[in-house]
Amino acid sequence: MPVFIDLDSQDHHLFRRASSNGNNALSANHAVLANCVNIGLINNMPDSALIATERQLFDLLSGAAGNLNVRLHLYTMEATPRTDWGRDYVRRFYSGIPNLLNSNLDGLIVTGAEPKAARLTEEPYWGSFQQVMDWAKENTLSSVCSCLAVHGAVLHFDQIERHPLPRKCIGIFTQTKITDHPLMVGVPSNLTIPHSRWNDVYEGSLVESGYRILTKSAKAGVDSFVKRHQKSLFVYFHGHPEYEAQTLLGEYRRDIGRFLRRESENYPAMPKNYFDGDAVKTLVAFEREALSDRQPDLFASFPVDRLARDLRNTWHSAAEQIYRNWILYLSSQKNRQSKLSAVDDLV
Repeated sequence: MPVFIDLDSQDHHLFRRASSNGNNALSANHAVLANCVNIGLINNMPDSALIATERQLFDLLSGAAGNLNVRLHLYTMEATPRTDWGRDYVRRFYSGIPNLLNSNLDGLIVTGAEPKAARLTEEPYWGSFQQVMDWAKENTLSSVCSCLAVHGAVLHFDQIERHPLPRKCIGIFTQTKITDHPLMVGVPSNLTIPHSRWNDVYEGSLVESGYRILTKSAKAGVDSFVKRHQKSLFVYFHGHPEYEAQTLLGEYRRDIGRFLRRESENYPAMPKNYFDGDAVKTLVAFEREALSDRQPDLFASFPVDRLARDLRNTWHSAAEQIYRNWILYLSSQKNRQSKLSAVDDLV
Protein backbone atom coordinates (compact mmCIF):
# COMPACT_ATOMS: atom_id res chain seq x y z
CA MET A 1 0.00 0.00 0.00
CA PRO A 2 1.17 3.57 -0.55
CA VAL A 3 2.99 5.90 1.77
CA PHE A 4 1.19 9.24 1.53
CA ILE A 5 3.28 12.36 1.99
CA ASP A 6 1.83 15.09 4.16
CA LEU A 7 3.03 18.12 2.21
CA ASP A 8 1.25 21.11 0.73
CA SER A 9 3.98 21.67 -1.84
CA GLN A 10 3.76 19.03 -4.55
CA ASP A 11 7.17 19.78 -6.07
CA HIS A 12 8.96 17.71 -3.41
CA HIS A 13 11.06 14.89 -4.90
CA LEU A 14 9.18 12.18 -2.97
CA PHE A 15 6.01 12.84 -4.97
CA ARG A 16 7.89 12.07 -8.19
CA ARG A 17 9.43 9.00 -6.59
CA ALA A 18 6.05 7.78 -5.39
CA SER A 19 4.53 8.16 -8.86
CA SER A 20 7.43 6.35 -10.57
CA ASN A 21 6.94 3.44 -8.14
CA GLY A 22 3.23 3.22 -8.90
CA ASN A 23 2.54 4.80 -5.52
CA ASN A 24 -0.07 7.52 -6.15
CA ALA A 25 0.70 9.62 -3.09
CA LEU A 26 -1.52 12.51 -4.21
CA SER A 27 -4.85 10.77 -4.66
CA ALA A 28 -5.81 9.74 -1.12
CA ASN A 29 -9.28 10.76 -0.03
CA HIS A 30 -10.23 11.82 3.48
CA ALA A 31 -11.50 8.36 4.41
CA VAL A 32 -8.18 6.76 3.47
CA LEU A 33 -6.13 9.40 5.27
CA ALA A 34 -8.26 9.02 8.39
CA ASN A 35 -7.27 5.35 8.59
CA CYS A 36 -3.56 5.81 7.92
CA VAL A 37 -0.80 4.98 10.35
CA ASN A 38 0.65 8.45 10.92
CA ILE A 39 4.44 8.54 11.21
CA GLY A 40 6.53 11.64 11.78
CA LEU A 41 10.12 11.91 10.58
CA ILE A 42 12.44 14.34 12.36
CA ASN A 43 15.28 14.60 9.88
CA ASN A 44 18.27 15.87 11.83
CA MET A 45 20.82 14.83 9.23
CA PRO A 46 23.24 17.37 7.73
CA ASP A 47 22.26 19.21 4.57
CA SER A 48 24.23 16.87 2.31
CA ALA A 49 22.11 13.91 3.53
CA LEU A 50 18.68 15.54 3.88
CA ILE A 51 17.25 14.34 0.58
CA ALA A 52 18.95 10.94 0.69
CA THR A 53 17.57 10.27 4.19
CA GLU A 54 14.04 11.15 3.03
CA ARG A 55 14.40 8.79 0.10
CA GLN A 56 15.86 5.95 2.16
CA LEU A 57 13.15 6.02 4.81
CA PHE A 58 10.37 6.58 2.29
CA ASP A 59 11.47 3.53 0.30
CA LEU A 60 11.87 1.43 3.46
CA LEU A 61 8.43 2.38 4.78
CA SER A 62 6.88 1.80 1.34
CA GLY A 63 8.29 -1.70 1.19
CA ALA A 64 7.36 -2.45 4.79
CA ALA A 65 3.79 -1.10 4.79
CA GLY A 66 2.25 -4.22 3.25
CA ASN A 67 -1.55 -3.81 3.14
CA LEU A 68 -1.50 -0.82 5.51
CA ASN A 69 -1.65 2.84 4.52
CA VAL A 70 1.05 5.06 6.01
CA ARG A 71 1.12 8.85 6.08
CA LEU A 72 4.55 10.43 6.44
CA HIS A 73 4.98 13.86 8.07
CA LEU A 74 8.30 15.76 7.88
CA TYR A 75 9.65 17.76 10.84
CA THR A 76 12.84 19.61 11.62
CA MET A 77 14.58 20.95 14.69
CA GLU A 78 15.06 24.61 13.91
CA ALA A 79 18.21 24.77 16.06
CA THR A 80 20.07 22.26 13.89
CA PRO A 81 22.93 24.10 12.13
CA ARG A 82 22.31 24.41 8.38
CA THR A 83 23.58 26.27 5.33
CA ASP A 84 21.40 28.82 3.57
CA TRP A 85 20.30 26.06 1.17
CA GLY A 86 19.41 23.73 4.04
CA ARG A 87 17.41 26.38 5.89
CA ASP A 88 15.48 27.19 2.74
CA TYR A 89 14.83 23.52 2.00
CA VAL A 90 13.43 22.67 5.43
CA ARG A 91 11.44 25.92 5.44
CA ARG A 92 9.71 24.84 2.21
CA PHE A 93 9.02 21.23 3.07
CA TYR A 94 9.25 20.68 6.82
CA SER A 95 7.21 21.64 9.86
CA GLY A 96 8.87 22.88 13.03
CA ILE A 97 8.81 21.45 16.53
CA PRO A 98 5.84 23.62 17.65
CA ASN A 99 3.73 21.90 14.96
CA LEU A 100 4.99 18.50 16.07
CA LEU A 101 3.96 19.16 19.67
CA ASN A 102 0.41 19.87 18.47
CA SER A 103 0.23 16.86 16.14
CA ASN A 104 -1.47 13.49 16.51
CA LEU A 105 1.09 10.92 15.41
CA ASP A 106 1.11 7.17 15.95
CA GLY A 107 4.85 6.78 15.46
CA LEU A 108 7.94 8.95 15.27
CA ILE A 109 11.36 8.42 13.65
CA VAL A 110 14.24 10.61 14.86
CA THR A 111 17.42 10.41 12.81
CA GLY A 112 20.95 10.90 13.99
CA ALA A 113 23.23 13.81 13.14
CA GLU A 114 26.90 14.49 12.74
CA PRO A 115 28.32 15.17 16.22
CA LYS A 116 29.67 18.69 16.53
CA ALA A 117 30.26 19.11 20.27
CA ALA A 118 32.26 17.13 22.82
CA ARG A 119 29.10 16.51 24.83
CA LEU A 120 25.59 15.97 23.58
CA THR A 121 24.26 18.53 26.02
CA GLU A 122 26.37 21.14 24.20
CA GLU A 123 24.78 20.47 20.79
CA PRO A 124 22.73 23.50 19.66
CA TYR A 125 19.56 21.41 19.29
CA TRP A 126 19.81 19.66 22.68
CA GLY A 127 16.94 21.60 24.26
CA SER A 128 14.65 20.85 21.30
CA PHE A 129 15.70 17.20 21.36
CA GLN A 130 14.77 16.85 25.05
CA GLN A 131 11.42 18.48 24.36
CA VAL A 132 10.75 16.02 21.53
CA MET A 133 11.67 13.00 23.66
CA ASP A 134 9.37 14.10 26.48
CA TRP A 135 6.54 14.68 24.03
CA ALA A 136 7.07 11.36 22.25
CA LYS A 137 6.95 9.22 25.40
CA GLU A 138 3.49 10.59 26.22
CA ASN A 139 2.00 11.08 22.75
CA THR A 140 3.22 8.30 20.43
CA LEU A 141 2.58 4.59 20.44
CA SER A 142 6.18 3.94 19.48
CA SER A 143 9.23 6.01 18.55
CA VAL A 144 12.36 5.05 16.65
CA CYS A 145 15.75 6.64 17.35
CA SER A 146 18.78 6.00 15.17
CA CYS A 147 22.52 6.51 15.64
CA LEU A 148 23.23 9.80 17.48
CA ALA A 149 19.57 10.11 18.47
CA VAL A 150 20.05 6.83 20.34
CA HIS A 151 22.82 8.35 22.42
CA GLY A 152 20.76 11.46 23.08
CA ALA A 153 17.69 9.49 24.16
CA VAL A 154 19.42 7.14 26.59
CA LEU A 155 21.26 10.10 28.09
CA HIS A 156 18.03 12.05 28.49
CA PHE A 157 15.94 9.19 29.87
CA ASP A 158 18.47 7.26 31.95
CA GLN A 159 21.65 9.36 32.17
CA ILE A 160 23.62 6.78 30.18
CA GLU A 161 26.69 8.47 28.73
CA ARG A 162 28.13 7.66 25.32
CA HIS A 163 31.82 6.77 25.07
CA PRO A 164 34.11 7.91 22.23
CA LEU A 165 35.66 5.22 20.04
CA PRO A 166 39.36 5.29 19.09
CA ARG A 167 38.33 5.17 15.42
CA LYS A 168 35.02 5.56 13.64
CA CYS A 169 32.89 2.41 13.66
CA ILE A 170 31.96 2.17 10.00
CA GLY A 171 31.06 -0.81 7.88
CA ILE A 172 28.64 -3.72 7.50
CA PHE A 173 28.52 -5.89 10.61
CA THR A 174 26.90 -9.26 11.20
CA GLN A 175 24.31 -9.06 13.98
CA THR A 176 22.94 -11.92 16.04
CA LYS A 177 19.28 -11.92 17.04
CA ILE A 178 19.19 -12.70 20.76
CA THR A 179 15.49 -12.42 21.56
CA ASP A 180 12.09 -13.36 20.14
CA HIS A 181 10.62 -9.92 20.62
CA PRO A 182 7.65 -9.17 18.27
CA LEU A 183 9.80 -6.68 16.34
CA MET A 184 12.08 -9.59 15.42
CA VAL A 185 9.36 -11.87 13.97
CA GLY A 186 10.52 -13.17 10.60
CA VAL A 187 13.99 -11.66 11.01
CA PRO A 188 16.83 -14.17 10.43
CA SER A 189 19.00 -15.31 13.34
CA ASN A 190 21.97 -13.57 11.73
CA LEU A 191 21.64 -10.38 9.70
CA THR A 192 23.88 -7.59 8.50
CA ILE A 193 23.39 -3.91 9.33
CA PRO A 194 25.46 -0.82 8.37
CA HIS A 195 27.01 1.20 11.20
CA SER A 196 28.61 4.63 11.01
CA ARG A 197 29.37 6.32 14.32
CA TRP A 198 32.10 7.83 16.47
CA ASN A 199 30.67 6.81 19.84
CA ASP A 200 29.28 3.80 21.67
CA VAL A 201 27.01 2.98 24.60
CA TYR A 202 27.83 -0.05 26.72
CA GLU A 203 25.53 -3.06 26.76
CA GLY A 204 25.89 -3.44 30.54
CA SER A 205 24.70 0.10 31.18
CA LEU A 206 21.67 -0.43 28.96
CA VAL A 207 20.67 -3.73 30.58
CA GLU A 208 21.06 -2.28 34.07
CA SER A 209 18.66 0.51 33.10
CA GLY A 210 15.99 -1.85 31.79
CA TYR A 211 16.69 -1.85 28.06
CA ARG A 212 16.08 -5.10 26.20
CA ILE A 213 18.74 -5.98 23.65
CA LEU A 214 17.38 -7.33 20.36
CA THR A 215 20.49 -7.70 18.17
CA LYS A 216 24.20 -7.27 18.75
CA SER A 217 27.50 -7.80 17.01
CA ALA A 218 30.77 -9.28 18.22
CA LYS A 219 32.60 -6.53 16.33
CA ALA A 220 30.31 -3.48 16.63
CA GLY A 221 28.57 -4.10 19.95
CA VAL A 222 24.89 -3.46 20.61
CA ASP A 223 22.85 -2.91 17.46
CA SER A 224 19.13 -2.63 18.33
CA PHE A 225 17.25 -2.52 21.63
CA VAL A 226 13.94 -1.40 23.12
CA LYS A 227 12.43 0.10 26.25
CA ARG A 228 9.01 1.44 27.12
CA HIS A 229 9.05 5.05 28.31
CA GLN A 230 5.60 5.79 29.70
CA LYS A 231 3.09 5.33 26.84
CA SER A 232 5.57 4.78 24.02
CA LEU A 233 7.70 1.78 23.08
CA PHE A 234 11.06 3.28 22.08
CA VAL A 235 13.01 1.35 19.46
CA TYR A 236 16.72 2.09 19.18
CA PHE A 237 18.81 1.40 16.07
CA HIS A 238 22.49 1.94 16.77
CA GLY A 239 23.11 1.27 13.11
CA HIS A 240 21.39 2.34 9.90
CA PRO A 241 19.00 -0.29 8.52
CA GLU A 242 17.64 2.38 6.14
CA TYR A 243 20.96 2.91 4.31
CA GLU A 244 21.24 2.23 0.59
CA ALA A 245 24.02 0.17 -0.96
CA GLN A 246 26.23 3.19 -1.73
CA THR A 247 25.61 5.31 1.39
CA LEU A 248 28.75 4.24 3.27
CA LEU A 249 30.83 4.83 0.13
CA GLY A 250 29.52 8.40 0.04
CA GLU A 251 30.39 8.95 3.70
CA TYR A 252 33.88 7.48 3.27
CA ARG A 253 34.53 9.63 0.20
CA ARG A 254 33.27 12.72 2.07
CA ASP A 255 35.65 12.04 4.96
CA ILE A 256 38.58 11.54 2.57
CA GLY A 257 37.77 14.93 1.07
CA ARG A 258 37.87 16.50 4.52
CA PHE A 259 41.28 14.95 5.13
CA LEU A 260 42.67 16.18 1.81
CA ARG A 261 41.37 19.71 2.51
CA ARG A 262 42.95 19.52 6.00
CA GLU A 263 39.59 19.85 7.73
CA SER A 264 40.46 16.61 9.53
CA GLU A 265 43.89 15.46 10.63
CA ASN A 266 43.34 11.70 10.41
CA TYR A 267 42.78 9.66 7.28
CA PRO A 268 39.35 8.02 7.67
CA ALA A 269 38.86 4.37 8.51
CA MET A 270 37.80 2.22 5.56
CA PRO A 271 34.32 0.69 6.01
CA LYS A 272 34.69 -2.92 7.14
CA ASN A 273 33.12 -5.88 5.32
CA TYR A 274 31.88 -3.55 2.59
CA PHE A 275 34.30 -3.61 -0.35
CA ASP A 276 35.54 -6.69 -2.20
CA GLY A 277 39.22 -7.60 -2.42
CA ASP A 278 39.97 -5.66 -5.59
CA ALA A 279 38.24 -2.55 -4.24
CA VAL A 280 40.24 -2.77 -1.01
CA LYS A 281 43.51 -2.90 -2.98
CA THR A 282 42.41 0.17 -4.96
CA LEU A 283 41.52 2.07 -1.80
CA VAL A 284 44.75 1.12 -0.01
CA ALA A 285 46.72 2.46 -3.00
CA PHE A 286 44.67 5.67 -2.96
CA GLU A 287 45.30 6.07 0.79
CA ARG A 288 49.07 5.70 0.31
CA GLU A 289 49.00 8.39 -2.37
CA ALA A 290 46.88 10.69 -0.18
CA LEU A 291 49.20 10.29 2.79
CA SER A 292 52.33 10.93 0.69
CA ASP A 293 50.92 13.85 -1.31
CA ARG A 294 48.07 15.43 0.64
CA GLN A 295 46.50 17.75 -1.92
CA PRO A 296 42.81 18.72 -2.36
CA ASP A 297 43.11 18.12 -6.12
CA LEU A 298 43.59 14.41 -5.49
CA PHE A 299 39.93 14.14 -4.47
CA ALA A 300 38.84 14.39 -8.10
CA SER A 301 40.63 11.12 -8.90
CA PHE A 302 38.84 9.09 -6.23
CA PRO A 303 37.36 6.14 -8.21
CA VAL A 304 33.80 6.46 -6.88
CA ASP A 305 32.01 5.15 -9.98
CA ARG A 306 34.20 2.05 -10.24
CA LEU A 307 33.71 1.26 -6.55
CA ALA A 308 29.96 1.89 -6.57
CA ARG A 309 29.06 -0.58 -9.31
CA ASP A 310 30.05 -3.64 -7.25
CA LEU A 311 28.28 -2.70 -4.01
CA ARG A 312 25.23 -4.69 -2.93
CA ASN A 313 22.59 -4.05 -0.28
CA THR A 314 22.67 -7.25 1.79
CA TRP A 315 20.57 -5.92 4.66
CA HIS A 316 17.45 -4.56 2.96
CA SER A 317 15.18 -7.60 3.41
CA ALA A 318 15.90 -7.81 7.15
CA ALA A 319 15.49 -4.04 7.56
CA GLU A 320 12.17 -4.14 5.71
CA GLN A 321 10.93 -6.97 7.94
CA ILE A 322 11.84 -5.08 11.12
CA TYR A 323 10.03 -1.96 9.92
CA ARG A 324 7.06 -4.07 8.77
CA ASN A 325 6.81 -5.45 12.33
CA TRP A 326 7.02 -1.90 13.69
CA ILE A 327 4.23 -0.62 11.42
CA LEU A 328 2.08 -3.62 12.35
CA TYR A 329 2.67 -2.81 16.03
CA LEU A 330 1.59 0.80 15.47
CA SER A 331 -1.53 -0.32 13.63
CA SER A 332 -2.54 -2.89 16.24
CA GLN A 333 -2.02 -0.46 19.11
CA LYS A 334 -3.96 2.24 17.26
CA ASN A 335 -6.88 -0.14 16.70
CA ARG A 336 -6.77 -1.26 20.31
CA GLN A 337 -6.94 2.31 21.55
CA SER A 338 -9.78 3.05 19.16
CA LYS A 339 -11.80 0.11 20.49
CA LEU A 340 -11.14 1.13 24.10
CA SER A 341 -12.25 4.66 23.27
CA ALA A 342 -15.44 3.33 21.66
CA VAL A 343 -16.21 1.29 24.79
CA ASP A 344 -15.61 4.34 26.98
CA ASP A 345 -18.09 6.31 24.87
CA LEU A 346 -20.76 3.68 25.54
CA VAL A 347 -20.27 3.72 29.30
